[in-house]
Amino acid sequence: MDSLNPEHPPLTMTPADHAPRVWRFLGTALWGLLIFVAMFVGQVGAILLLAALRGLPIDMASIQSVGREPAALALSVIMGLPATLLAVWLAIRIKKASFVDYLALRWPSWMQLLFGAVGLILLVLAWETVSRSLGREATPGFMTDLLKSGRDKGAALLLLIAFSVAAPMSEEVLARGFLFRGWSASFLRVPGAIILSSLVWTVVHLQYDLYFLAEVFTIGLWFGYMRYRANSLWLTIVLHALNNMTAVVLTMWLGG
Repeated sequence: MDSLNPEHPPLTMTPADHAPRVWRFLGTALWGLLIFVAMFVGQVGAILLLAALRGLPIDMASIQSVGREPAALALSVIMGLPATLLAVWLAIRIKKASFVDYLALRWPSWMQLLFGAVGLILLVLAWETVSRSLGREATPGFMTDLLKSGRDKGAALLLLIAFSVAAPMSEEVLARGFLFRGWSASFLRVPGAIILSSLVWTVVHLQYDLYFLAEVFTIGLWFGYMRYRANSLWLTIVLHALNNMTAVVLTMWLGG
């Protein structure tokens, strides 16, 4: 037998063979921070490029001035997507894992999509009812002003692409893709990963007040549950895109 032959010793597993192909809690957290920084750099970089093309000085005043323009803001959001994808790809590549499998880029069934959409609609309607009972706006005022200004200045399509395609993809790849994958494999398990990734996603929206942040968090919990239930990131990307697209269209063209 080869296993007893000194010239053919049995195969032994090295520690590298057992190395996990998923970043766990700390690795996911650190890489998540780097991914967020990459997204931010991509967004700010677009603003800086526009300022430079106009011959403006590269300072905070120029960034704020250009960044308030609807078209510039839309381009900023769009440019955050490739930066996010590149950083996530690098993190997964280091683990020698499959990008598609790591992020669960599988198309959901129509029943899963329907179930997720119905749950999202009920959740949004519940918040809409609470907003009306409290005399609050259903959409943050600054977003309403931005979208209507973009419509009047011919940037409606660009804003629609930014908020209905680029933003959902960037945020879902980070939150329900990379963060959920790593944290669900850690001591947090699935429930903790859903909660913590939803909190991180909420922090990304700190431009809102506490009321809207609470709404964002609950929607994040639903997205996290659907990501786990369907094992599909495409499902949450689609749900996120539908939610944003509905808000953008209602605000820009129907005054909702």
